[in-house]
Amino acid sequence: MRTSLTETEQIEAHLLKLSAPGDSLLYEATLILDDELRDKLQWQQSAYDMIKLYGRKQLKQEIEAAHQSLFSEVRHKGFRETIRQIFKKR
Repeated sequence: MRTSLTETEQIEAHLLKLSAPGDSLLYEATLILDDELRDKLQWQQSAYDMIKLYGRKQLKQEIEAAHQSLFSEVRHKGFRETIRQIFKKR
């Protein structure tokens, strides 16, 4: 288990560019020689990409919910009028 955790931490440090330049260069050489490690790095990068997309989707849904609330609920009428005045054609 420790080796796996250490390997995962090294992959993460490489992907997030947290390694020192010398360590990064050594890790790049290791990736060239070790196909299994290269596959693990690609899988971890894919996981990060999916997490990022999920986070963006969640944020977009939260923004849409706030938009719907602000522009449809009666209690926000004053806010809507203020916004419309700002963007009203002059």
